[in-house]
Amino acid sequence: MKAAPAFWNSLGPLALALLPLASLYALVMEGRRELYLRGWKKTLRLPVPVVVVGNITVGGTGKTPLIVWLAHGLARRGYRPGIVTRGYGGSGKGESEVRPDSDPGDAGDETVLLARRSGCPVWRGADRVAAGRALLAAHPECDCILSDDGLQHYRLARRVEIAVVDGARGFGNRLPLPAGPLREPVDRLEQVDAVVINGPGEVPVPAGFAMRLSGEKLVNMVQGHRVRDLAAKAGTKVHAVAGIGNPDRFFRTLRAAGLEVTEHAFPDHHRFTPADLDFGDDLPVIMTEKDAVKCFGFAAERWWYLPVAASADPALLDVVTTRLGAPRTLPAR
Repeated sequence: MKAAPAFWNSLGPLALALLPLASLYALVMEGRRELYLRGWKKTLRLPVPVVVVGNITVGGTGKTPLIVWLAHGLARRGYRPGIVTRGYGGSGKGESEVRPDSDPGDAGDETVLLARRSGCPVWRGADRVAAGRALLAAHPECDCILSDDGLQHYRLARRVEIAVVDGARGFGNRLPLPAGPLREPVDRLEQVDAVVINGPGEVPVPAGFAMRLSGEKLVNMVQGHRVRDLAAKAGTKVHAVAGIGNPDRFFRTLRAAGLEVTEHAFPDHHRFTPADLDFGDDLPVIMTEKDAVKCFGFAAERWWYLPVAASADPALLDVVTTRLGAPRTLPAR
């Protein structure tokens, strides 16, 4: 996925020229949703309740760190969640379990990141129903499923829907693809169980639960035990690398910490090669953790990554657990 085009932020000539295609896209998406709502297309239910975390716009909004936050929060309350994901950016076919050391080229970068950070079983597959069934067959102890993305994957029945909105970017020009960033209309947010707003912003968004992302420690990519405070790098010239849906957020984070940043934005899910990161000097290179999982195999000593964690309103977890019901009690051995 490439960076969002600039014309998605306004009602300029190009966006207006694409309105016929956007209208057709919106009609198809709404028709598809109606088929499921009316039961003309079959919705399949897993043996355990499903929590879908998605968005109505194209591009990164913070779903992955929110899922990690939810997984940890549910575990603290006695649940045993598993995670299913499409595995975007990976070349693997069918359904498969993803481990912290899985190949991101096969499993997908965000999927490996979820396996590294969540502490939960993670399965990938384009058919999330099949992925969920495979996960439960391998891990029958799981009593709920978190679906990474998939708000529009209506074939998978869900108990809870959470939509994540980027507080700064909002909904752009509020037009459907390809004239704007919307996968579904803004009023779709009125039908979900919770709206999570990632970070502050001036764009008006519906009332929802606040979330922020924070990262304060840099981790060396060759020697993982070497950890440095991001603030200690203030005044340092660095190359900043981001192959994510919203690279500007990462670059702003580094600049806010006082670093002198040379930006290198790549397409979302970019498969890095050593040549991509050869900038012809010896300056430190700092990248996102999502990008780092694809670069460990050829990393240099001066390369670092910045792990980020989500912090959300605890009341969001109350909403989710109320909808899920009490965690399942495992039979005594």
